[in-house]
Amino acid sequence: MEYRLLGRSGLKVSTLTMGTMTFGGRGAFAKVGAIGLAEAARLIDLCIDAGVNLIDTADVYSAGLSEEIVGDLMQERKGKGVLVATKVRFPMGDGPNDRGLSRHHIIAGCEASLHRLKTEAIDLYQVHQWDGLTPVDELMEALDSLVRAGKVRYIGCSNFSGWHIMKALGAASAEHRQRFVSQQIHYTLEAREAEYELVPISLDQGLGILVWSPLAGGLLSGKHRRNTATPEGTRQLAGWPEPPIRDENRLWNIVDSLVEIADARGVSAAQIALAWLLDRPGVTSVVIGGRTEAQFADNLKAVDLKLSADERKRLDDVSALPLLYPYWHQVLTAKDRLGPADLSLFGLAP
Repeated sequence: MEYRLLGRSGLKVSTLTMGTMTFGGRGAFAKVGAIGLAEAARLIDLCIDAGVNLIDTADVYSAGLSEEIVGDLMQERKGKGVLVATKVRFPMGDGPNDRGLSRHHIIAGCEASLHRLKTEAIDLYQVHQWDGLTPVDELMEALDSLVRAGKVRYIGCSNFSGWHIMKALGAASAEHRQRFVSQQIHYTLEAREAEYELVPISLDQGLGILVWSPLAGGLLSGKHRRNTATPEGTRQLAGWPEPPIRDENRLWNIVDSLVEIADARGVSAAQIALAWLLDRPGVTSVVIGGRTEAQFADNLKAVDLKLSADERKRLDDVSALPLLYPYWHQVLTAKDRLGPADLSLFGLAP
């Protein structure tokens, strides 16, 4: 297992992170998994034994049950150097202040997560989605106060747009408050929109990138093929809406390439998709999840897989997105004055 610095922090995390959205199975999250305590213990041990040192959860996963399972199991695994990340933002009750990123909800959410996780401090506390109703100064002050109180060690964001991130970082810098060290984003061969703004911002501002749902909810695992029925037990069959697929033909072209490269290598298509991500600019760690031990075991093998230049180019080409404005204009007229963060979008060497 390789370990990379998380953004500008001194914290090293494994290139694969264990995701726990499938833990619990309460409410709508039963559509993605219902892993109980005993099976979760086996999966956590499998990941720890492989060198994974970051476990990611969220308060909203199964209405707190995922955090409770992680908390129970980490009590028995103290001293193994495993970090725990969680998130706050989504509804955790029916009241008007039981959601969002107000100081009230962030502080209350952190206290509740600490209790469920049975810990005195959260290693990485992430705001799960933007809140356009809360002033960004209030958001960043609340997170800063948690760090200063010793209840949170590092802070990050997830699912922010580019201008949201820059606004938050600017507010933190202006008041000398804690800044985000990472962002957790959706980024796959099928969904490369993050390369327009979020990846360049990470490179420019020193944010680590954690990638959620790197196999597009299983669509890039190789189990799903063109003109075949969706396999039993998948998120799509259960009605989980993420990620949206806007060009089905493009998806199957990507899957065809993944499967052909995987077959030639004698590995799974999932491992090829994960290896592609691990080699992308700015990516620190990829969050792997699943319903079964076999899925986790297969995904963990991706850390030992290195794609050739020809394999990377084939995947880059089949999944390439069109350059939007102003990027097409920049590549036509400004190549003489572009920096490393700019060049990451165009696939050009700095």
